Amino acid sequence: MKLLRNLLDKQEKHFLKGGKLEKFFPLYEAVDTFLYTPASPTKAASHVRDVMDLKRMMMTVVIALLPAVLMAFYNTGLQANLGLQKMGAASSAHWQAQVIEWLGVGFDPSNILGNMLFGALYFLPVYLVTIAVGGFWEVIFAVVRKHEINEGFLVTSLLFPLILPPNIPYWQVALGISFGVVIGKEVFGGVGMNILNPALTARAFLFFAYPAEISGDKVWVAVDGLSQATALAQFADSTMEVTYSWMDAFLGFIPGSMGETSALACLIGAIILIATKVGSWKIMLSVIVGTTVTTLLLNLVGSATNPMFNMPVYWHFVIGGFAFGTVFMATDPVSATMTEKGKYVYGFFIGFLTVLVRVINPAFPEGMMLAILFMNVFAPIIDRYYINQNIKRRLARNVI
Repeated sequence: MKLLRNLLDKQEKHFLKGGKLEKFFPLYEAVDTFLYTPASPTKAASHVRDVMDLKRMMMTVVIALLPAVLMAFYNTGLQANLGLQKMGAASSAHWQAQVIEWLGVGFDPSNILGNMLFGALYFLPVYLVTIAVGGFWEVIFAVVRKHEINEGFLVTSLLFPLILPPNIPYWQVALGISFGVVIGKEVFGGVGMNILNPALTARAFLFFAYPAEISGDKVWVAVDGLSQATALAQFADSTMEVTYSWMDAFLGFIPGSMGETSALACLIGAIILIATKVGSWKIMLSVIVGTTVTTLLLNLVGSATNPMFNMPVYWHFVIGGFAFGTVFMATDPVSATMTEKGKYVYGFFIGFLTVLVRVINPAFPEGMMLAILFMNVFAPIIDRYYINQNIKRRLARNVI
């Protein structure tokens, strides 16, 4: 490590003002501060020291996401192997299956290692495209604006592949993350200035621009020619039978976006975020309360034609993007509310709108993405209301 430190120190002069690589200082600074603690002291008041800086906060989120990543590996491969078994096929036209065949791992759904490797071959290319294209835009904007590259993209680059189906074309991944980073974040001023979650903005763009590749029954299982509905789609269609158990949905052994299927993995991530005080338990709890209240009310109303009115609340918690959105998307510290009371309102309405979209509009059974983006827009208004209320109380206390 000392050799690397000396190498970075020797190259620093080329990136400082007046150096021949001055324009690329943000790139050098990003590498240096990622590997080592920044050595620059605070130059202005207030001199506040806190062990939880932006880099450590983002790394904590990445660690909390690891269970979801592992489930993305395993379940993507598991669903593909189950699909191949169902179709009676020995392999798929996708190059991933050809690699698995070459490795001799086999297409047995009971082979844990085989499932992990198979799933990794779908997830990792999407992740690498996201890192390469999204990182390119981050560097471009940092160089043009002459500021450091923020660590926020580390989280965005991991969140985005987790909320995509395994069969998503790579060019759409590149287009989506470009839209999310540029339009969802950089046009607002970069990290800390954006009002929308960049990863969700990217997915929303793909959903409305290319619905065939981001929704439907043929995108959730990485097998050519296999059509398989998600649990939410089965609940929404009165002619279909729900073929998954609640425990399968809780553990994550169902078709869906690569990293969203396991409520258990999200629960582990929630414990990490709450224990480290990186994620707001108030927002998570409020989303659950909003979902529960709205579901119970709609259960009381009932419907003879729309089966979603009768779906129990405990199913809402484990299918679709509910768990993943509640833990990792709704709690985004930039796009969520900042005030303590505002967090309760913000989370409650995310749960309310999620159920409303899922139930009232059976043609679009998943509502978590739209609910969070909608409340992202209203988060500053909610915060402003409670800040003004606090100002009024303080003024009233100080009136002589």
